[in-house]
Amino acid sequence: MMKAMSAEEVVATMHIGELADRSQMSLRTIRHYDEVGLLKPSGRTEGGFRLYTERDFTRLLLIRRMKPLGFTLEAMSDLLRVIDELEKSEPGEGDADVRSQLNGFIEEAAKRRAKLEEQLGMADEFLTLLRAQ
Repeated sequence: MMKAMSAEEVVATMHIGELADRSQMSLRTIRHYDEVGLLKPSGRTEGGFRLYTERDFTRLLLIRRMKPLGFTLEAMSDLLRVIDELEKSEPGEGDADVRSQLNGFIEEAAKRRAKLEEQLGMADEFLTLLRAQ
């Protein structure tokens, strides 16, 4: 069970409502991410309210950016794990397997972005045809 944070720790935290506002995501989505283990709060108030840090906010933005590319919750969790492992290592170091996994995510994201760009081109063509009517 997570302990309540001290007064010093609370200064650098935000409640779920502020996190939702800043990230432009719904409370329901953030709670769901907590339930599935994707984004756990860094702490809780003595009353049990979720507390999030700037690091949590950054992680949530990463998740939000993966959504339009169609990554699954499992893939998002895997990427966050890879990032955590890389953050623990010295710059330029780290397990070659972990770096390889990160490169795999980069390649997959690039492919998905290219597909979205192609779809956007088709949408532009469609709008041009409609406007020509």
